[in-house]
This record gives sequence, structure tokens and C-alpha cells, in this order.
Amino acid sequence: MPEARQFSIRTFGCQMNVHDTEKLSNLLLHAGYREAAQEEDADFIVINTCSVREKAENKLYSDLGRLRHWKASRPGRVIGVGGCVAQQEGQSILKRFDYVDLVFGTHNLRAVPAMLDAAEHGERSARTEETASLERFDLPERHPAYRGGDAGHAFVTVMEGCDMFCSFCVVPRTRGREISRPAQGILEEVRALVDRGVSEITLLGQTVNAYGRHDVRRGREADRGTMPYAKLLGALDATPGLERIRYTSPHPLFFDADLIAAHGDLEKLCPHVHMPVQSGSDAVLERMRRRYTRGEYLAIVEGLRARRPDLVLTTDLIVGFPGETDAQYRETLSLVAEAGFVDSYSFKYSPRPETRALEFAAEEIAPEIASARLTELQAQQRQQTLDYHFGRVGSRARIRVEGETGRGENQVRGRDLHHRIVNVCSETGTRPGHYLDVEIVEATPHSLIGELAPA
Repeated sequence: MPEARQFSIRTFGCQMNVHDTEKLSNLLLHAGYREAAQEEDADFIVINTCSVREKAENKLYSDLGRLRHWKASRPGRVIGVGGCVAQQEGQSILKRFDYVDLVFGTHNLRAVPAMLDAAEHGERSARTEETASLERFDLPERHPAYRGGDAGHAFVTVMEGCDMFCSFCVVPRTRGREISRPAQGILEEVRALVDRGVSEITLLGQTVNAYGRHDVRRGREADRGTMPYAKLLGALDATPGLERIRYTSPHPLFFDADLIAAHGDLEKLCPHVHMPVQSGSDAVLERMRRRYTRGEYLAIVEGLRARRPDLVLTTDLIVGFPGETDAQYRETLSLVAEAGFVDSYSFKYSPRPETRALEFAAEEIAPEIASARLTELQAQQRQQTLDYHFGRVGSRARIRVEGETGRGENQVRGRDLHHRIVNVCSETGTRPGHYLDVEIVEATPHSLIGELAPA
């Protein structure tokens, strides 16, 4: 019997891309492949791409250049490109790189095993067609050989796509329009994951809290099998054996009263919300087409903290958006302080193809100014993060172990309810998925340090 062919996947971008890699790995295992221990052992390499920023695209093209030698060094090797850049560029990748064998978009994961089989017989192909079919959610259960990065945690897709068309964002063009998955399939998947030892889930969607909104608005939720997002959270909260529920990334526009209340009412919903704001200036938010104001965003923050006072808020920020004045940038600095963000992902504006912000090209901010703004913003955020961490010293936390720290024997890394990393020495409970009760004894800019709490 011939030895199974091996695959390896390089992943860039958001949690949705990470989960797409998990889905693809599972599909390939079910198709008879096995995961390579290292890339040099692989017969098939996939680059799962991100196109949110130009830098990510350039990384793809550099990687493909280096893979030419990898492919030539052994007959029969196959290279595939998937994800958002693949969706965006399609056939042009095959034309530009004659040694790439297959290109597949974000709606075409289920087609990859067949495309790979064709590639092994010399057929190059690209699949980037979009579909509104719910079949994209119809994936096999985890293969017995599947090995995820964290046995106790799983991502669960509840919706895909985005209808917001923010002026800076290419996602609606690479992920397509919003489509919500039937709730029954979500609940069944979560129950199956819990049966396999998963105790924490993160619900995923481009605008995750928009789940079901179109069906609810049209009175079609019964026909489509969806429900309001807060109701879905409530159903998941009732799942026996599930301990923690998280979700990312929500849009401020879809934080209704029921979702805000859920953060005080649902026992398993973690006290952490990652809510992208992008800018603290109303003028910039309007040019970004974010559809909320600074005041409306802060009202959501106030509502969440009224229901859950210990809630930790994190966010996404863009500096140097075309036309951003220094005064408008400083409104972002003041919002970071006023909202009390514990952490943030911040970036310089990057022009993306086919986005409305390209119309503002004449007002682009000089790179050195954008860089200086980003440096100042990140310095302020580091101090806020450290201040929060110091405020946690002396408190207790329950962490779910994710793995070893790599900094010495018996040192493990876990996350608390607030999504903070806690490092602790432990001779037991080092397997991912185990829970430890710890006392926070030290703070660093990036993590908390804990000791095992007395029984």
C-alpha cells in the first residue's frame, strides 16, 4: 500500500483564516492525506493568504518565489494558494507563477481535495466563484488524526461575509456577502466538540454579531433556521460541559440591548469584548463609512460595563487614514484613554484595491507622519496594558492551559476569562485544556505571572 501523501499549510491573517486552515486540514485528512511534521517532508504546500494590508500580499509573493526551489527539488510536489488574495487575484496568480498548481477562493475549501487530485495529474486550476449556498458550512466532523493547536478550544463559524463596505476594507470583496449558518448546525457542532473534550469556543464571523439579522428583519428566521445573535448565545450558554464562550469580531452597529444584557446574564459568556473602533474622530469615522459616532461607540462601552463591571475591552485602530489631521488623530488617542482599552491591534492605513478610500488618494498621509502616529499610539497602549496588568496583581484567576511557554520545565501558558495570557509554573495540569486556579503575582507588558493558588 503506497504511503499517504503529506501536506503543510502556511497561514496568515485573522482568526477566520486560522479556522479555514483547520477546516482544510480536516478535509485533506478525510481525503487520505496526512499532515507533515515539517515542510520539507510535504508533498503539498498551501499558503492561506490575507489581503487586509498590502504587506500581507507582498509576503505571499515573496513566499511563492522561495517555494520554486522547494517544488523543483522533488518530482510530484504541488503548490496551492488559498484565502483572500486567492479570491481577489484568481487566475492571475497562475499566470504570474507558472509553478503554482491550484488557486482557491474563500468559498471553495470543499473543492480543494478534488483540485489537488487533478493537480497531481498535471491539471492547473483556479476556483474563486462565490456562492450563497449553505453547503459551505457542511463539513465533516474532526478526523481522528486531526491535531489542533489547542485541544481545549475550538473556533466555530456562525456566519461569513460582510455587507458593511467600510471605505478602507477589501473583505466584502474577498469574503462575499453576509450569510448566516443555521443555528441547529452550530449547536450540533458545539455539542460534538464538547464530547471530544473542548470546553471553550470562539464564535467567528466577519461581523459576528450581525448573525441572523437579515433573516430576522425579513421574518424568515424560522425558514432559514437562524435567530437573533443574543438568542444564539443563550442557546450555547445552556450547552452541558461547555465552560467558556467568546466571539470575534463584532461590529458596533449590531450591539443591541439584548446582546449588551447577555454580558450580564449569561454565565459562560466571557467578560471580554474585542470591538473594533478604528478611529476616535467622527469626521474620520464618516470617511471610513463606519456608520457610528464616537459617542455611540462609548455608549455601548458604558452599557457593557454597567452589565459586567470587570469586562475587558480590546479593539482595532487605524492611523494615517487619508485626510486625517493631527487633531483628529489626537481624538483617537483620547478615545483609547476614555474607553480604557486593555489592548489593541493598531496599523497604518494601507490602500486596498477596489475600495472607496482610493478616492482619497490625493489626501494620503506622509509615511513618516503615519509611522510617528502609530509609534505614539502603541506606546500609550502599552502603558495602559501594563497599568491594567499591575492592577490585577494580588487577584485570583482561573486559566485554561494552552501549552508550555518554552521558557523552562513545567512552565505553562494559559488564558483567563478576560483573555489575558497568564504564565505559571505547574507540575500537573500541563496538558492543553486543563484548568488551573492561580494567584497573580507579577505583571509584564504582555502577560501576567501567576502561582498556583492554594487548594
